[in-house]
Amino acid sequence: MKNFVKELEWRGMIHNIMPGTEEQLMKEPTSAYVGIDPTADSLHIGHLVSIMMLKHFQNCGHRPIALVGGATGMIGDPSMKSSERNLLDETTLRHNQAAIKAQLSRFLDFDSDAPNAAKMVNNYDWMKEYTFLAFIRDIGKHITVNYMMSKDSVKKRLSGEEREGMSFTEFTYQLVQGYDFLWLYEHEGCRLQMGGSDQWGNITTGNELIRRKVGGETFALTCPLITKADGGKFGKTEKGNIWLDARYTSPYTFYQFWMNVSDEDAGKYIKIFTMLSKEEVEAAIAEHEQAPHLRSLQKLLAKEVTVMVHGEEEYNKAVDASNILFGNSTSEALKKLDEQTFLSVFDGVPQFNLKKEQLPSDIVEMLAVTTSVFPSKGECRKLIQGGGLSINKDKIADAAVQLTDDFLLDGKYILVQKGKKNYYILKFE
Repeated sequence: MKNFVKELEWRGMIHNIMPGTEEQLMKEPTSAYVGIDPTADSLHIGHLVSIMMLKHFQNCGHRPIALVGGATGMIGDPSMKSSERNLLDETTLRHNQAAIKAQLSRFLDFDSDAPNAAKMVNNYDWMKEYTFLAFIRDIGKHITVNYMMSKDSVKKRLSGEEREGMSFTEFTYQLVQGYDFLWLYEHEGCRLQMGGSDQWGNITTGNELIRRKVGGETFALTCPLITKADGGKFGKTEKGNIWLDARYTSPYTFYQFWMNVSDEDAGKYIKIFTMLSKEEVEAAIAEHEQAPHLRSLQKLLAKEVTVMVHGEEEYNKAVDASNILFGNSTSEALKKLDEQTFLSVFDGVPQFNLKKEQLPSDIVEMLAVTTSVFPSKGECRKLIQGGGLSINKDKIADAAVQLTDDFLLDGKYILVQKGKKNYYILKFE
C-alpha cells in the first residue's frame, strides 16, 4: 500500500485530518466514502477534487465508496449555503444516480474483482423506510442540540445577515449525514469519511455518533476548497458550471477552461487534478518557468484532465479545434468538427440568420448587401483582391464566386473570415 496521506499532502489536498488517520491507512486496507450531491445528472469540475481523492485512495490500495445523497439531496446541506435548495423526486434522483455512476467509472474501478473495487451507494435506500419516530429515538438521542449548535455551518446560518434563520429540516442535516457514516460503518466496514473543508462539521458529527452509539473508532479527512489566484470562484464561468458531461460543456470548452488558467493556478491544479507523479509535476513546473509564454504547464494540465474526463479522441479533437481558431488550420480540419464543437469554438462570433432559399448567391452581394459583414461592395472586393477573405478557411481569390449549398458546414453554416481575427457565421435554415 502507498501512503495516501503523504500523497495528498504534497499535492496540497489536505485541510483537516483527524489524529490516527494516517496510522489506520498504513495499518490495513480501509474503506472510505465521499458524499456526492445528486441534484443534476452530471458532475461538474467542483466535484473533481472529491473524485480525485477517491481515485488516489483506490490507487493507494484502499476501497473507495461514492455515496449519492438521495436522501440528503431531498433536504439540502446548510454548509456555506444562504438558502434552502429545491427538493428532488425519486425518479429524478435515480436517473441522476445512474448518470453519475457512469461518469465516476472513468475515474474509479467499480467492476473488477479486486478487494478494493469501488462501490456506489445511495443513502435514500436506507433512509426511505426509516420512520421519523424511530430515527429521533435511535439517532437523535445520541447527539445533543448544544453539540449541533456549535457547528460553524449552523452558527453561520443562525447569525446570518439575511435573518432567514434555518429550518428544522436543514438543522437535522448533520444527523442524517452522521447516520450515513454509522450505516456504512456497520454495513460496509467504512472507517473514514472525506470531503471538502466545509464538510468538517458534518463529518465529525458522524465520528461522534459512531463513538457514542457503538463505541467505534472512525476517522475524517477534508481537502481545502479550491480557489483561483484572482479570488474568483473555481469552476464558474460567465456561462455557469464547467460540467463533465459533453452535453452540457463541450470537450473543446472543457479543454479551453484548463488552457486559460493563470500560471499560478496551473501550478496548483496540476497537483490536484492529475495523476502525474511528484517528479513529473516538478519537471513540468520547471520547464514552464523557463518559457512561461509557451504555456506548457497549461497544455499539460488541459491534456491530462481532458483525456481523463473525455478520452484521448475528444482531447485530440479539442486540440484540432483550438488550432482552427488560433493556428493555421485547414478547411479539412474545420469540416471534421461536429456542430457542438463548431459552435463552441466560434462562441460569441457575430451570426447572421438566413434562409436556404437565399443560396446560391453572389459572394459580394451576400457579404455586403444581404448581411453587413462588409459596409460596402467595394470594401468586399478590395479585401478579396488583397487575399484577406476566407470562406470555411479557404482563401477566396475571385469576387465572382457563387456561394452554394456545397459551402455549408453541417448542412447549415458558412464561416467567413476577414483578415486574421474577424470571424462571422452565416446560418442557413
